Amino acid sequence: MKMLVFGHGYSAGFLTPLLTARGWQVTGTTRDDPDRVAAAGAVPLLWPGSEDALRTAIAQADAILVSTAPGPDGDPVLAAFRDDLARARLRWLGYLSTTGVYGDRDGGWVDEDSVLDGSGPRGQARITAEAAWQDLARAHDLPLHIFRLAGIYGPGRGPFQKVRDGTARRIIKPGQVFSRIHVEDIAQVLLASIDAPDPIGIYNVCDDDPAPPQDVIAHAATLLGLPLPPAVPFDQADMTPMARSFYGDSKRVRNDRIKRDLGVTLHYPDYQTGLAALLAQGA
Repeated sequence: MKMLVFGHGYSAGFLTPLLTARGWQVTGTTRDDPDRVAAAGAVPLLWPGSEDALRTAIAQADAILVSTAPGPDGDPVLAAFRDDLARARLRWLGYLSTTGVYGDRDGGWVDEDSVLDGSGPRGQARITAEAAWQDLARAHDLPLHIFRLAGIYGPGRGPFQKVRDGTARRIIKPGQVFSRIHVEDIAQVLLASIDAPDPIGIYNVCDDDPAPPQDVIAHAATLLGLPLPPAVPFDQADMTPMARSFYGDSKRVRNDRIKRDLGVTLHYPDYQTGLAALLAQGA
């Protein structure tokens, strides 16, 4: 079986070993880091730059995972390979989206049937990209699955280093709450879907415990036995525009569907278990 990954990044790096252990051949695109893709067990292809090889890979693929973000001109994979994808004979097609498509719910709950109301250009771009993939899938009978990912953490992407080096801050915005997901749970959700395809399926991929971001930082400090990082009001915090934009949305995301339809039991159902595992692994 052959898997092609457009945008073989952090999440795909945890899925690929699960697939290769089953005998899959995985090919992944990268802009500039083929060694990282190869280290995960995939055959790297530079893109842009390997369009002919990618057209061949699309034609030969049993499954395709799209993990590239939309740009100002829309989804880059569709822009480059729409006709090739329309002719593909796939048993599974996955698109990694984001829970940002739901926008701000003032801390309220959303599920996969909630109205999409993404705030800002990034949320709107994701809504547009999802719709474009759905249009292609309907027109050409492609087995599309959409995965709306919450905030991703895992090895190399945890809060511990900032807490250790004293740069962590507990940003306080009253009522703010995020959902999050450990990268290993993303990989197991994708694998469960590959094992039991349900075309046009949409899945929220998040843990059971939406929580204020300052609580996560505080818990990391407690695990390390270090003092709590200082609390800083949101309106006084020195943050990049990208980081500040994440605080524009406050919501709790339901994950019942991955459990009910895919039979997934999360390895890390809350940030406490996830952080404890990262610390035990030396992350």
